[in-house]
Amino acid sequence: MMKPLAVLLTGLLVLPAAGQSSERLAEIAADAADWALFRELLSIPNDAHYHEHVERNVAWMQAAFQQRDFKTSVLDTGGPPLVLAERASPRPDDPTVLIYLQIDGQPVDSTEWFQPSPYDPVLKDGDTIIPWERLGGMIDPDWRIYARSASDAKGPVGMFLSALDAAAEHGLEQTHHIKVIMDFEEELGSPHLPPAVETYREELAADMLIIYDGPRHPSNVPSLTFGARGIATITLTVFGPKVAQHSGHWGNYVPNPAVRLSQLIASMKDPAGRVTIPGFYDGVELDQATRDILAQVPDDEPAIRASMGIAAPDGIASTYQESIQYPSLNVRGLASAWVGDRVRTIIPPTATAEIDVRIVPETDPVRLIALILTHIQEQGFHVVTDREPSDAERATHDRIVRMDHAIAYQAFRTPYGSRVGRWLTGAMQRAFDRDPVRKRMSGGSIPISPFVTTLGIPAVTVPTVNADNNQHSPNENIRVGNYIDGIRTFLAILTEPIDP
Repeated sequence: MMKPLAVLLTGLLVLPAAGQSSERLAEIAADAADWALFRELLSIPNDAHYHEHVERNVAWMQAAFQQRDFKTSVLDTGGPPLVLAERASPRPDDPTVLIYLQIDGQPVDSTEWFQPSPYDPVLKDGDTIIPWERLGGMIDPDWRIYARSASDAKGPVGMFLSALDAAAEHGLEQTHHIKVIMDFEEELGSPHLPPAVETYREELAADMLIIYDGPRHPSNVPSLTFGARGIATITLTVFGPKVAQHSGHWGNYVPNPAVRLSQLIASMKDPAGRVTIPGFYDGVELDQATRDILAQVPDDEPAIRASMGIAAPDGIASTYQESIQYPSLNVRGLASAWVGDRVRTIIPPTATAEIDVRIVPETDPVRLIALILTHIQEQGFHVVTDREPSDAERATHDRIVRMDHAIAYQAFRTPYGSRVGRWLTGAMQRAFDRDPVRKRMSGGSIPISPFVTTLGIPAVTVPTVNADNNQHSPNENIRVGNYIDGIRTFLAILTEPIDP
């Protein structure tokens, strides 16, 4: 349920909030958590593959922000639309902050969830479902709410709406003009976002961008992330016989594409996991000052390895934080013929590898794709693109691979000492009476670079959810304590003065 308009329109926002103590912000946040609103939001299916899901979420978001005195507009993209919500500060000269919110979620397989439906949120104490009414009394911060997008990323949406409500209810002053851009196809790679940012650059103009998304550091200490790797994807398909052949009749004669694809992939990395393609890491140099910054992140690497079930990491760098400052080449899927109870004694006709390449600011994705293509050709493969090989090519070339690729979005990175960095660090210090964990880069990718490059503004991510949230997986969840802390975080940001 959304709070009454009369309450929200107390948002003349005339009282300074920068003097609010951490304890007072915590009290306000705990009282402001609107669990009925969050439950309602999570109950709306949000798979961007389905137009009706997008339409329902667009309508809900428009109503939610309009009720909070925002002007909203739907921005046509040629695909799922964007929603822009705007609310001005009382002071015309205040800076403008653009906030990015993701609304869509990963597809679901209900059979893998320990509840009737991923879109029917449940509250749990451990493995036990408990009544939602328990949230109206003494709350255990370790209770969890299970639903698709509970963390990624409707959790931050609900937190932000509750923070807006709390500011209005307590007469706390917003320190900046607010623009909120809502993305309804992030899990599809936001393919329509880059041209949309160019088309609507005037409407989106701002002084800085903050992204309300992602998990905190595994220590669950309040965190800020100042960059993210970009991503490109490659699909490689190696060809064998035109149709599957009997492995007894034709083994040792007809080449096996699964073996050849495996050899090709193996040629790209050494036993330590380093990419062997010449020039792949060019441009990335970590000086001592950068290493000192990375060392401030309190990673417990033995615990990380134990949780992952690995004895040792790849040999790219000496620490986890250093490793994600480099581009990566990852095989995210392999397919050829059948396995398990469907296995057959055949030579398969094709073998396919799906690859993702993570990009850092120092690396040009077009150049990396070209380096990979050159390497494949040097392994003796004839490369075709966007089509199957012809009979003439099959008769002429012993090794054939189809290579298709796409560059989703670029990397970005913002200095700690930037205006937005100083502002957010100050807000977090006020909210929690401690310094936040500050990460130079996230290993993952978010579709933020179009804003950074097209609008010419710096960007920082404010993660709030628990790291063990099963993001993208069945039984996604958010810890109740993190949800309340998120409201506290966003309330502090909403009311923190921004230096000139």
